Amino acid sequence: MRDFAQIQQTNYDVIIIGGGINGAGVARDAALRGLKTILIEKDDFASGSSSWSTRLIHGGLRYLEYFEFPLVRESLKEREVLLRTAPHLVNPLQLTIPIYSDRSRPYWKIWAGMILYDIFSFDKTLPIHRMLSKTKFQQLFRSVDRENLAGGSQYYDGQVTLAERLCLENIISAQNAGATVLNYVEVTKLPIQDSRITAVVCKDRLTDASFTISGNQDTVVINTAGPWIDKVCKLGSKAGKDTPIGNTRKNGGTKGSHIVVGNFPGAPGTTLYVEAKSDSRPFFIVPWLGMYLIGTTDLPFQGDLENIKADNDEIDYLLRETNNIIPTANLKRDGIRFTYSGVRPLPNAEGKKPGSITRKHIIFDHRPEGVDNLFTLIGGKLTTYRNVGQEMVDAIFKKMKRSPKPCTTDSLPLPGCILPNDQRIKQAVIQYDATLSANTINHLFNMYGAKALEVLALTKENPELKESLSPNLPDIKAQVVYAVNTEFAQTLVDILRRRTTLAVNGHYGLDLLPIVTHTLQTYCGWSPEKCDRACVEYRAYMENNCIPDYQLT
Repeated sequence: MRDFAQIQQTNYDVIIIGGGINGAGVARDAALRGLKTILIEKDDFASGSSSWSTRLIHGGLRYLEYFEFPLVRESLKEREVLLRTAPHLVNPLQLTIPIYSDRSRPYWKIWAGMILYDIFSFDKTLPIHRMLSKTKFQQLFRSVDRENLAGGSQYYDGQVTLAERLCLENIISAQNAGATVLNYVEVTKLPIQDSRITAVVCKDRLTDASFTISGNQDTVVINTAGPWIDKVCKLGSKAGKDTPIGNTRKNGGTKGSHIVVGNFPGAPGTTLYVEAKSDSRPFFIVPWLGMYLIGTTDLPFQGDLENIKADNDEIDYLLRETNNIIPTANLKRDGIRFTYSGVRPLPNAEGKKPGSITRKHIIFDHRPEGVDNLFTLIGGKLTTYRNVGQEMVDAIFKKMKRSPKPCTTDSLPLPGCILPNDQRIKQAVIQYDATLSANTINHLFNMYGAKALEVLALTKENPELKESLSPNLPDIKAQVVYAVNTEFAQTLVDILRRRTTLAVNGHYGLDLLPIVTHTLQTYCGWSPEKCDRACVEYRAYMENNCIPDYQLT
C-alpha cells in the first residue's frame, strides 16, 4: 500500500512528471545529489517511448549527415559510460552496412562517415571500423542482395536488449538514494500562483484516490513526459481557471514501428544497417532474444498516444524491404511473432521530413511563458538519458540559486551491475545445480544482473517458485513474484511486457496467463476477480498495441 498521506506531508525540492528513461535519469541524479525528489508516472515506468525504441545505444551515425556533431560526440561518450556502469544490460554490438551504388549513400560517403565516427569516439573501448570491398563483403554475407552492391562497412555500437529494465534500474537507484517513485499516478492539475507552480494535484489510477504533492519556495517541477509533454503543459491552473502553460506546441514526434520474427534463411549473425531498396530509408535488422527485431519506420503522427500499433502497411513495408536485402528470407505475415510501435519525443518542426528532425534534446525553461519553476524536456534519446539527467539537475540547482553538488552518475554502477565472468554467477550455478538448469540461471543473470541473486533467494523460501512458466522458456515463477514485490509491477502488462520478456516469446504471452495468474493468487495475494480483470486488460492491450490488425480479423 502506497502512503499518500506521508507524501502529502512532505515538501519536495524536485517533482518529476514522467517515468520514462529521461525522468528516471533525472530522479536518480537529483536524489544522489541530495535533493528531496519525487517522480510520478501515469502508467508504468518505461511504458512509453523507452520501450518503443530499436534498443540501440549508439552515437547516431546518421546524424553526421545533418552536421549534428555535438550530439554524436555526446552519444558516443554516453555509450562508453553505459558499457562501463551497466555491462549486464548494455553490450557491444557489431553493425554491418551493405553499400549499394544505386542508393543515397555511396561508398565514399559511408567511408568518410566511419572515419568521423571513429574520431568522435577517440576514447572508446570498442574496435574501430573496417571497410569491406565488394568481394570480401560477398564472401562474408553470401545471402545479402548483390544487385548494384559496392561493398560494405562494419563498426561497433551498443545494444540494450532490455531497455525497460535499464529504465527500471535507474528508478530503483533513485529510490535507494531517497527518492519517492510512483507509477500509475496521473497529474490532473498544476495550480499556478505568482508565476510558480505551487503544487501538483494527482490521482492514483489504481484506487482513484486524489492527493496533492507540495513543494517549498524553491521547488522545481520537471516535465519529462516524452510525447505527452504538451498535455502536461495544458494542465496549468491559474486563478481558478484552466490556463495552459505556453501556447506553442513543443512536441513533434514521429511514429516508429518494429516487427519481431524468428530465425529465417539467410539471417545475419550481425546487425544489418541498411537502406530500403524502395525509398532509401535506413532501417535495422537486429538479432534480439534469439529472434530478429526489424525496424523502424518514421512517419508523422497526430493520433492517440494511448493506443499505437504497427499498421498493416508498415508491417508489409518492413517485410518487403527485409526480403529485398535478403532474398532467401521470404518473410511473410504469418512469420510475425510480435510488433510494437510508438512515438519518438522530437521537437516540433513543421514542414520538415521526419528523418531530418533533430534528435538533440532541449531543456526548455518556461519562465518566458510566465512560469518560473518549470522545465520541460523536449526530445531526448535513450543513449543520452544520463547526460540529460546531469544537465537537468545542474539547471535545477541554478534555478534554486544553490551551488550544485558533484554528479556521480557517470561512474556509479547501476544496481544490477555485474560482468559475465563474475564469481557470483559461477557460485550460483553450483549452488542451484540440483534444481535449476544452467540455462535458467544464466537467463536470470542476463535479465537482472547481480539482482538475479534476489530472484534465486525467493526459491529458497518457496521451492515451488523454481517451477518453469513454460517448457519452452527459461523463465520461472519467482520472476512473477519478484516483479510484484520488488519491482513496482501492478498489472499483467507490467509483468509480461516490461519486467520480463514473456510477452514477446510467442503467442503474445496469452498462453501464459493461467500459470502467471495462478502464481499471483498463490504468492502475491491477488484475488480471482483481480486476475480476471487483469487478463481482460492484458488482452485488450495486446490487441490495441501489439497484435497486427490482420491477425484480429
